[in-house]
Amino acid sequence: MSYVVTIILTVQMISAIAMIGLILVQHGKGADMGAAFGSGSSGSLFGASGSANFLSRTTAVLATVFFVCTLALAYFGNLRPSSSGSVLEGAAAVAPAAAASAPAAPASGAAQIPAN
Repeated sequence: MSYVVTIILTVQMISAIAMIGLILVQHGKGADMGAAFGSGSSGSLFGASGSANFLSRTTAVLATVFFVCTLALAYFGNLRPSSSGSVLEGAAAVAPAAAASAPAAPASGAAQIPAN
């Protein structure tokens, strides 16, 4: 089970780093206005609007992978083994056995004050 969690965590971290990189590479909406007046080059590797479309879709896919990995990690984090109970139930079962085997301690404090 820990191998699955490790793989999911690795995929989540890789998708987060790739998503950060893609978001930083994309240009904002205000950059289109500068390209309209000739300061930007419209002939890029993906075409005039192809890079924005490609980068946006890739970012959406990576965001979906990140979201699914987050849900899977939350599921595996809350998954409890059926054979053992909680930590408190285990401590409650041990406490009465330890109290029964211990000898009675002498009274201290308020029990030693004589009553008038």
